[in-house]
Amino acid sequence: MTNFKKLIRDEEGATAIEYGLIAALIAVALITALGSLGNNLNNTFNAVGDELSNANS
Repeated sequence: MTNFKKLIRDEEGATAIEYGLIAALIAVALITALGSLGNNLNNTFNAVGDELSNANS
């Protein structure tokens, strides 16, 4: 019975799970932010390329 009580009071596993969830949340936020940044950079380079093409014409 005392081992069962110790097991219930042990919070090390819960802490590890919480850290894992925080890391996953940070990863999702980074992927979303970098995806948006990539799209903006792509649009910027396309606009610059178009302007250079029009300047040569």
